[in-house]
Amino acid sequence: MIVAAADGSSLNNPGPAGWAWFIDKDNWACGGWPHGTNNRGELMALLQLLTATAGAPDEPLKVLCDSQYVINSVTKWMAGWKRRGWVKADKKPVQNVELLKAIDQAITGRTVSFEWVKGHAGHPLNEAADTLAHGAATAYQQGKLPDPGPGFRGSGPVGVPGEPARGNASGPARGDASEAARGRVAPEPASTREHRSVLGAPSPTVDPDAEPDLFSIADDPADDFAEVVRAEQSLLTDEVRSDPARLRVLLHPDFVEYAASGRIWTRARLMAQIGPLPRRVTFEVMGQTRLSADTVLLRWKAIDSASTSLRSSIWVRDDALGRPRWRLLFAQGTVQAPGVPRT
Repeated sequence: MIVAAADGSSLNNPGPAGWAWFIDKDNWACGGWPHGTNNRGELMALLQLLTATAGAPDEPLKVLCDSQYVINSVTKWMAGWKRRGWVKADKKPVQNVELLKAIDQAITGRTVSFEWVKGHAGHPLNEAADTLAHGAATAYQQGKLPDPGPGFRGSGPVGVPGEPARGNASGPARGDASEAARGRVAPEPASTREHRSVLGAPSPTVDPDAEPDLFSIADDPADDFAEVVRAEQSLLTDEVRSDPARLRVLLHPDFVEYAASGRIWTRARLMAQIGPLPRRVTFEVMGQTRLSADTVLLRWKAIDSASTSLRSSIWVRDDALGRPRWRLLFAQGTVQAPGVPRT
């Protein structure tokens, strides 16, 4: 069995981007673009790994990946996308469709399995792939070309359609990513856990037509508002409010809320006391404002049988958990005065 890690990187997402796959010090490759998204880097890493190992189609391939977007795209959502002509359930076109179609073709007839690994958690193969991908993105940021690597078992450098020939390329600029690749890194033992969800729990069985989870970051910046709304709405569900692991993902470490009652809630205090809501809450968006590339202000109305609250939330995007995610930094609520129309 071939065991390999695949990873992508994008500085500022979107921005200078890189991809990489890594098996061992003699079998790895990386590349990138002057401008791209993290998701494109993740998908390209998988596609290039499949292409590089195509000469060994009878040997099972195990892909270690820290991207739920990639794993779910291939194992859960792709079948539904194909049935609908590569459109999502909401009738919107699938992002990165050309890469996904190429992956679908490259994976056909092969035995390929996926295992989710937590990013930036010391997993040797994942760390090597991450270093190479980030180094490639940094090289493009500096106007250089990354070292493409040896490819698979001496098959030569792996190229990317549309990229210039690499010749005497400059090494990645994040330290020296190729140095990390030259270190002796052993594949993870076969006894390691099976594919897991983004929060470390076993992945649930889901409808193959299900769309990306609320922790994924959209490729199109115009979809950022939709991602923030979906994340905010999830905080009203019993499922999320009863799951400390999911709350830790959604709430920024510096989270604070000035509640309508006048109480100040920190992240630790809220997580210690939060639970299912006593009454059903209706969620109404009042407006959204992008404060910066990675900061969104959401204004919304919470309506239940007893009162109406006007709420403001500030969501920030960071990659502290291994890849870019929207996290709630600040919230404030104000009870709407009696007699004031709710609309």
